[in-house]
Amino acid sequence: MKPASEAPQPSRKLGKQVAELATVLLLAAAVTASGIWVTDAKHRARQLFVELEELNQQQDRLQIDWGRLQIEQSTWASERLHLTTPADEQLVVVETPK
Repeated sequence: MKPASEAPQPSRKLGKQVAELATVLLLAAAVTASGIWVTDAKHRARQLFVELEELNQQQDRLQIDWGRLQIEQSTWASERLHLTTPADEQLVVVETPK
């Protein structure tokens, strides 16, 4: 039989169990919080990706509109100023000196 001094004391054993339980609960809370954070981050990333795609589509539409407006402006200026393509005889080629 062991002497009384070597036997674990009930209060120490209980304190150790409480500390272990607190540690487990703290770790479980940390894991849960990190899982929620990861889920939220993924959700925000998906929302931003959807917004990016919408903005890219809008940019494409605006580029097409810009091209049409440039053609329309060129046509309008040519008609208003009565611009025509010069004949070959009217063209002068200037070469840069070497």
